[in-house]
Amino acid sequence: MSEQDTFWISLSEKFFGLLLLIIGAILLYFTATSTTELGAFTAFFGFLSIVILALGVVLLLVRPPE
Repeated sequence: MSEQDTFWISLSEKFFGLLLLIIGAILLYFTATSTTELGAFTAFFGFLSIVILALGVVLLLVRPPE
């Protein structure tokens, strides 16, 4: 794999990691602020939000193979 390919792969990982981080934070915010409307599903949507946040953090921290 050339240096050019590694650059674009790294850039796309960072971009999608940041995108997942933002989406996860928004989902977590709306889950936390609307617990009465969600009722029994609050824990489910909270868990999904945390999983998306964790995926975003992993994509931001991971390094592509050289």
